[in-house]
Amino acid sequence: MKRRQFAGNLGAALGALVLGSYTQKSWASAAAAAKPAADPVAGQLRQIEAKSGGRLGVAILDTVTGQSHSYRGDERFPMCSTFKLLAAGLTLHRVDQGREQLARRIRFEKADLVPYSPATEKHAGGDGMSVAELCEATLTLSDNTAANLLLHSFGGPPQLTAYLRSLGDKVTRLDRIEPDLNQATPGDPRDTTSPSAMLSTMQQLLLGNALSADSRKQLTTWLLANKTGDKRLRALLPAGWRVGDKTGSGAYGSTNDIGMLFPPGRAPLLVAAYLTGTKASEATRNATLAEVGRLAASLAAK
Repeated sequence: MKRRQFAGNLGAALGALVLGSYTQKSWASAAAAAKPAADPVAGQLRQIEAKSGGRLGVAILDTVTGQSHSYRGDERFPMCSTFKLLAAGLTLHRVDQGREQLARRIRFEKADLVPYSPATEKHAGGDGMSVAELCEATLTLSDNTAANLLLHSFGGPPQLTAYLRSLGDKVTRLDRIEPDLNQATPGDPRDTTSPSAMLSTMQQLLLGNALSADSRKQLTTWLLANKTGDKRLRALLPAGWRVGDKTGSGAYGSTNDIGMLFPPGRAPLLVAAYLTGTKASEATRNATLAEVGRLAASLAAK
């Protein structure tokens, strides 16, 4: 090979190498620039989780701005009594369809009672309770027998799961009734949801078109009257905020709260918060969800 030709080939090769190196560096820089920054809210939720000693899953949606945040949002968590919001939602859907009536009375016996039934235990063996009264007891007191009676009224857990599938929720599933659904065994997919799936379904039931306007209003009214959530999402909210929520508790430290947080004069934030797998005290578990509520409220102020 001639010296001039060799020198030319060497120059071309070096040029290609330099260009290739520059192109790779440019691509890497562009890729790094295109990579979304870590959500600082997720980082704050991670810190809250660390203090709980368990696994925390949260989904938050600001319905005014459309901004959403999640931490372990697609992981499964035991629903425990948060399923009761969904059961009441399906009941109201059946009312909208003319297949159920809120005034219809359902009679039951003492043999139907299960642990923690503060409202239904007063009516067993008598003239029963109306469907509306059962929904109210289910949502405001978390009455377990009332929830079971609602489940029975529309065909049980499989029918609730089928309804959720019709809403596009491919994650949430109910398999058992009270109190067995609270076993919350790690790794067991039965009776579980994900924070993101639950939030999406809540949005449809409470703010979307899954229910009629009257049924949405009724469901919201029941949630706002809840008496079991004072130490959870609402505990650290600023003065003037209102909360409509449904709590849940079960084995393995499972401690949950889902619902709507209403700032004064403003549309709500939706929050789904699930904690499980912790040996922390009840006070610590409740405080974990209270911190989630405070964090969500701080987002609305920005």
